[in-house]
Amino acid sequence: MSTSLMPNYARLPVCFVKGEGAWLWDTQGKRYLDAMSGVAVCGLGHAHPALTAAICDQAGKLIHTSNWFEIAHQQTLADVLTRVTGMESVFFSNSGAEANEAAIKIARLYGHRHNIDVPTVVVMEGSFHGRTLATLTASGNKKIQAGFEPLVQGFLRAPYNDVAAIEALAIRHPEICAILVEPIIGEGGVKIPDADYLPRLRALCDKHNWLLMLDEIQTGIGRTGTWLACQQTNVLPDVVTLAKGLGGGVPIGACLACGTVATILQPGTHGSTFGGNPLACRVGLTVLNTIEQDNLLARVQELGQRFQRGFTEVLQGVAAVTAVRVKGLMIGIELKYPCQELMRQALAEGVVLNVTAEKVVRLLPPFILSDAQADEIIAITSRVIQQFSHLKERE
Repeated sequence: MSTSLMPNYARLPVCFVKGEGAWLWDTQGKRYLDAMSGVAVCGLGHAHPALTAAICDQAGKLIHTSNWFEIAHQQTLADVLTRVTGMESVFFSNSGAEANEAAIKIARLYGHRHNIDVPTVVVMEGSFHGRTLATLTASGNKKIQAGFEPLVQGFLRAPYNDVAAIEALAIRHPEICAILVEPIIGEGGVKIPDADYLPRLRALCDKHNWLLMLDEIQTGIGRTGTWLACQQTNVLPDVVTLAKGLGGGVPIGACLACGTVATILQPGTHGSTFGGNPLACRVGLTVLNTIEQDNLLARVQELGQRFQRGFTEVLQGVAAVTAVRVKGLMIGIELKYPCQELMRQALAEGVVLNVTAEKVVRLLPPFILSDAQADEIIAITSRVIQQFSHLKERE
């Protein structure tokens, strides 16, 4: 098929033209349950009335000015974000990769202020932080780095969920100034660390005077049942990055900081043309207000427990399934075999899901699911996994 688009996406053969709540419709009128939320973006589902009203109203008033001027919605959104996260200051960008770029720049400024010539950030194997050159380097995935060398200096890699490995790095590398880590590995297969992992990292950073920087782009804004996943272990980072669910589908990212780095970005050190414009911030405010007003954090926890029970019961004994991992509405079902074809098979059955890290069926459904919709996702997903397992075990 001839196309004027660059061929950098391996797209599935479906085009969605309408959404409502947890449902999507394609060009042929077929209906699907969306268990991906645009990759953890549309937490409120599709065409949410509050978001629709906010977008239409703000577009009729003011879409964009410039960060040369005060932006009322930007200040209000920053106030709400700092209140719900416990952080102190916010820089707004347009994406998660940009938010992580800001975090990396904060780490470098911090390192230079502590007389480190080559400020170095410890990052984790299996992580994903974005596709800019710095965030690509920070990501622990050689496949997405291939062909883009030379990569950016100033990063050291350690195994995920292994504090001892980072302690060993500290002995040999006095240039370390920060750790950048996902509270739950997302793209790398929905990997949930030990309960004491983040508290031990916090203690290690305090010991060495490093920054603890958390990439909560996929886990944040209620995805795991709290505003930030780290809040479930009572850890306050020095820097945390957000995006995805913050805009409900409108591009927005945020880098939050506190303590000694809350004001480290001064005029001239960083900026963004579109970051934090009136439209994006009005939408972000609406997302946060709706989550609070509709008590959706509790609903995410409730739905997570339902998915955990459902998948554990139905998939128990299925030969190809090696693990079911659930934290709120981050769900990973790991299989023995590469299973990319399950995305197409689930689409044929009317469910939108994803396969990541080659062998992990990943679901990131919206917060507004009904119990019946959750049960239907469990039933259809389990069925295609069971069929896949039977075929593989006969090969």
